[in-house]
Amino acid sequence: MQITIRSNSGDFTFQCGAEQRLLYAGLTQGVRLPYECATGTCGTCRGRIVEGSTLVEWNEAPGFARLKRAKGDVLMCQTRPLTDCVVRVPANVALAASGLALPTSQIGRIKQVRRLNGDVMDFAVQLACPLQFEAGQFVVLEVPDVEGGRAYSMVNFARSSEQVRLLVKRKPQGRFSDWLFAREIDGRQVRVFGPLGRATFHPEEGRNILCVAGGSGIAGMMSILERAAGEHYFRDHRGHVFFGVRTLADLVYLQELSDHVVAAGGKLIVTLALSHENVHASTHPQFPLLRLANGMVGEAMARAMHGHFDNLVSFVAGPTPMVEETLRLLIKDARQPALFVRYDKFD
Repeated sequence: MQITIRSNSGDFTFQCGAEQRLLYAGLTQGVRLPYECATGTCGTCRGRIVEGSTLVEWNEAPGFARLKRAKGDVLMCQTRPLTDCVVRVPANVALAASGLALPTSQIGRIKQVRRLNGDVMDFAVQLACPLQFEAGQFVVLEVPDVEGGRAYSMVNFARSSEQVRLLVKRKPQGRFSDWLFAREIDGRQVRVFGPLGRATFHPEEGRNILCVAGGSGIAGMMSILERAAGEHYFRDHRGHVFFGVRTLADLVYLQELSDHVVAAGGKLIVTLALSHENVHASTHPQFPLLRLANGMVGEAMARAMHGHFDNLVSFVAGPTPMVEETLRLLIKDARQPALFVRYDKFD
């Protein structure tokens, strides 16, 4: 079926099968449709059906709360076509640059499951085909037992890899995280769509790195650090990582972060911000190369970086309130150019 997108920047057409979602089909064919989570949570992929008929897969997706469904609004990430369609998208749409790896859908299998603490795990997904992705990108996972997909950032980095490692935090009433935590998942099959996301690190930009992560938002930052290490990026540039959690017990990847500090030879500073536990030491008791701070991670970042925001590219990931507050601090207060402030929010 032919899908015609009418956008602020012109019209675009692509083909979409009856079993495909509008967003995924467009992205796969190089049409840069608007999205953030690509899982029905945020509402960014809003479109209005002007002509044609569609079927919504997940009617309870949280992103529908922001739409006017009576007027034909849909979430393109949750909508399949029944006929040729014309969709009005109130945003700029463009074609993907040549050479950019386009997302695809494939089957993967979960392996190497590790419980990092009571409500955080990571695991690898062995893919049927190699995946090309940029440091900072994510994939959407789906399983038959749970309605709707969930987005998880890659922890590892490789230009092309048959395996991705993902970090998951269990959320209250989170049906997908409950599925992961409540059963033996090693060997389970999942559907993988990706890579997705534009909060990506490109060494050729030649800027110092600032990473601000809340909770499981640290995943994409680990991928960025892995690529930076592989490029010996910290020989000529500096890096700052601010990782916020509630308490010391909630921290993960401490050894890996310490190893990155050592490899960077003094050019990388990692600060762990605790919002619900007061600490009086300046460094972590078991990992003295990692600094400690009290308070919300965005506030800890603003205090430490005051007057040092020149020549940065900033990456922000985590819960939506934390991301929005950090973006305000970076763009409005620190006057960072929006081009060099990149973020993901999946909640």
